[in-house]
Amino acid sequence: MKTIYDIQQLLKRFGTIIYIGDRVADLELMEEEVKQLFESQLIDAKEFEMAMLLLRREIMIEKDKRKRVKDEKYDR
Repeated sequence: MKTIYDIQQLLKRFGTIIYIGDRVADLELMEEEVKQLFESQLIDAKEFEMAMLLLRREIMIEKDKRKRVKDEKYDR
């Protein structure tokens, strides 16, 4: 598992498609779904850990982007 797309495909295998329209909210909801799959023992520890690392990294990137855009607005 290397991309967010891979995580989306994992969730899709279990009948879960997530699209709210807000990228950070989508990622956070994916994180919750992956946790539930792991707690239900539907995915193994390796898949869980990799998915969580990817999601957390992507959430940080998206939040940093938003902060930069917000800061740029106030700098003008």
